[in-house]
Amino acid sequence: MLKQNLQQKLLQKLSPQQIQFIKLLQVPTVSLDTRIKEELEENPALEDLSLTNLNEPEEQYPDRDPDDDYNSSDDEGGDYDEFNIDDYLQEDNVNEYGSRYDQNGDDEEERKEMPIAIQSSFFESLQAQLDLLPLTDHDFKIGQQIIGSLDDDGYLRRPIMSLTDDLAFSQNVMAEDEEVEEMLKVIQSFDPPGVGARTLQECLLLQLRRKDLTDPVVKKAILVVQNYLDEFTRKHYDKLERSLNMNSDELRAVVNEILKLNPKPGDSNTVNTKQLQVIPDFHIINNDGRLVLTLNAKNAPELRVSRSYQEMFEHYDKASQKDKKMKEAVQFVKQKLDSAKWFIDAIKQRQQTLLKTMNAIMQYQYDFFITGDEKNLRPMILKDIADRIGMDISTVSRVANSKYVQTEHGTYLLKSFFSEAIQTESGEEVSNKEVKKILEECIGGEDKRHPLADEKLTEILKERGYNIARRTVAKYREQMNIPVARLRREV
Repeated sequence: MLKQNLQQKLLQKLSPQQIQFIKLLQVPTVSLDTRIKEELEENPALEDLSLTNLNEPEEQYPDRDPDDDYNSSDDEGGDYDEFNIDDYLQEDNVNEYGSRYDQNGDDEEERKEMPIAIQSSFFESLQAQLDLLPLTDHDFKIGQQIIGSLDDDGYLRRPIMSLTDDLAFSQNVMAEDEEVEEMLKVIQSFDPPGVGARTLQECLLLQLRRKDLTDPVVKKAILVVQNYLDEFTRKHYDKLERSLNMNSDELRAVVNEILKLNPKPGDSNTVNTKQLQVIPDFHIINNDGRLVLTLNAKNAPELRVSRSYQEMFEHYDKASQKDKKMKEAVQFVKQKLDSAKWFIDAIKQRQQTLLKTMNAIMQYQYDFFITGDEKNLRPMILKDIADRIGMDISTVSRVANSKYVQTEHGTYLLKSFFSEAIQTESGEEVSNKEVKKILEECIGGEDKRHPLADEKLTEILKERGYNIARRTVAKYREQMNIPVARLRREV
């Protein structure tokens, strides 16, 4: 039996122009040039004034005011299909915005032709050492299989039996497990020391056995790794002293010897990619107590609608006779002109939104930008800024998650200025970043032989007027990637 029912459904949909603005808002300065270049290549009706003759007369196709509503339809273009926002928006919490873009040259061709320093990788280095050995073809193929089976840390995580099977099926090499074991010992003699280990314990022992075995410290270090590795990693130093009959000075020497070892030998010869410097989207200057905010010049490109395309459209539009091809040409040119206008408007609205948002943050966190002291950061959530600038919380979130500001105290991600409020005993609300800063100072100044437990840290905070539970202290400590007291202990 068929049933009919009436149902109301609220869907958030945006026009293509609004989607374009939102996507541009998420783009950080470091990659804006690339995005503009893509648009210039796709749309011949859009021009970059810096690349054209600046002496040309000003074009007569004025841009729409960026404050105009993006929902308005064009005079001749009719309504445009709307799209579901979920199909177009990226996640707000983008952790590596800008990390894939190179600041040394904006031109894509320049990036393609940029020379790369020639360095041997970890696996190439091992292969080169294997090539120098006088091996039979049989053993050489076994060695190649072992090297190819190592992970990026330099460990052999696969069982010997699996390597034997791989040799048989993929290389047609029939080898016994004992032959692979013997060849693995050869690989384990390669540099860097510790390579080819199957466990952390084996990795550390391989490195220690390359040292002076007549040194009593090395001997005891081998004994600790061989028999007491679990106690060592848990920093049960009292038990080690009793078990090995060592005093604290002897144990300290042994611990320092083990700590010199590399638990990930594969990293020691890895080709490190150059860390990209953050390009700030904003600059804040302290002018005798008056904060001056400026937007990075790269955020304000000189774009305009092409005069030639405008004239072409006017010529086609005024033609007395229009066949099918002529109408298609008119529609194509108009589409490109409209697209160029939308993009220019979106760029302008992006500039205004960035400045508006950053200015509100700057005024809200005035004391911090003057002093640079994190203790002066006020509790601030997205809604505080959204209310000040009259925009949606999601807009503020997109700006905060991908933009940086340069100050005289350093360069910061805007997201770092947002924090929850904590109430002191006096009733004053302070930022949880202030509490984290105090925790960091307490842990940094503690006696490492007797580190402060979370209970003690909680007491210290209460003495300073911060009434916080121990579990909250533990949460903040974990957020700062600080281990528990027992693991911070040193001999």
